[in-house]
Amino acid sequence: MQWTSEVDQLERARAVTQGPGYHWFGYYDKCPWSADGKLMLAMEVDFMDRPPTGEDSIRVGLIDLEAGREFHPLDETRAWCWQQGTMLQWLGSDPNRRIIYNSVEDGRYVAIIRDVHSGETRTLPRPIYAVSPDGTQAVGLNFSRVARTRPGYGYYALPDPTEGEMHPDDDGIWWIDLQTGETELIVTLDQIVRIAYRQSMENENWFNHMQFCTDGSRFLWLHRWYRPGSPRWFTRMFTARPDGSEIYLVADDDMISHFDWRDETHILAWATHRQIGNRYFLYRDQTPWLEVVGDDVFTTDGHCSYSPGDRRYILTDTYPDAQMKRTLVLYDTQTGQRADIGRFLSPRRYSGEIRCDLHPRWNRDGTQVCFDSLHEGERQLYVIDVSDIVGRDPA
Repeated sequence: MQWTSEVDQLERARAVTQGPGYHWFGYYDKCPWSADGKLMLAMEVDFMDRPPTGEDSIRVGLIDLEAGREFHPLDETRAWCWQQGTMLQWLGSDPNRRIIYNSVEDGRYVAIIRDVHSGETRTLPRPIYAVSPDGTQAVGLNFSRVARTRPGYGYYALPDPTEGEMHPDDDGIWWIDLQTGETELIVTLDQIVRIAYRQSMENENWFNHMQFCTDGSRFLWLHRWYRPGSPRWFTRMFTARPDGSEIYLVADDDMISHFDWRDETHILAWATHRQIGNRYFLYRDQTPWLEVVGDDVFTTDGHCSYSPGDRRYILTDTYPDAQMKRTLVLYDTQTGQRADIGRFLSPRRYSGEIRCDLHPRWNRDGTQVCFDSLHEGERQLYVIDVSDIVGRDPA
């Protein structure tokens, strides 16, 4: 079903940031709102028309939603990219006070935990990629390797010491204790290449896109390597426990894109299966079970996530259509109905690494959606109220 007219959709999209700086939040798998809903995290930069260099910094900061649209900077960092920012997010252990993000100190990437009210900080010895829901542990990787292999998703501030190595045995996924700062290399690239090995893996391999399940007992990641003679890549999806044990190959049919955990055992992902094609699939971790989601509804990839609490609705988006517009979508898993809640222009000149995907995210009570957009001519954050669609009263 179509939700109101396209004009009404644009009017209902409320900007929560404004110039002169350009603002965004980053990826779709994190919530920018504080637990009480009064503050929103964002990043600010002074340009938006080119990839970053290792010398470019962004500002991380806050928007007080009860006091206008002013951005309040907290810190600067050179550890960032256009697609995922600096992994800025609230810590589940104290989501009204403490945030975490990546930075560069003493010639290495690190993570910073900051109290947004007192300014107190603590530095962790490695950068984070995904944080457990309770905010006690994280997993991270080599962002310089990602910058080389998948521009737009890694960091350029430091050189990659593994350059030229196809699948090193001393690089991969690090586990990080966010309370003690202890770190451990738990999964290596060489280790994963040896699982269901293919000759094509003798090209450059890397890990990307990690996320903990809803209770933090397992996490997933993507293993990628370039196709011989092609700029594209193969992708496999793995899960494991946070100590790197019980590794399981969930999907191995060459393409997996965006995903979200529905609960502690089920994973929604846009992927391909040779007997079916490209669809949203729901996988059951550590089993061969899967099912198609929205078979007659979804025809393209998107940044998908489940509504908080009831996990009933799927929020996702699309890439630009022939009119260079991206569509924001809500899908009711109980009724099978789709609501298109917005179509937003993405100017053609902002493509490739500097594109601005919508990357939609839920607020904490599932009544609002935040997204990044260029439809008014500059990169800013927007919010749409969806309480009338999901049948919830705002908290």
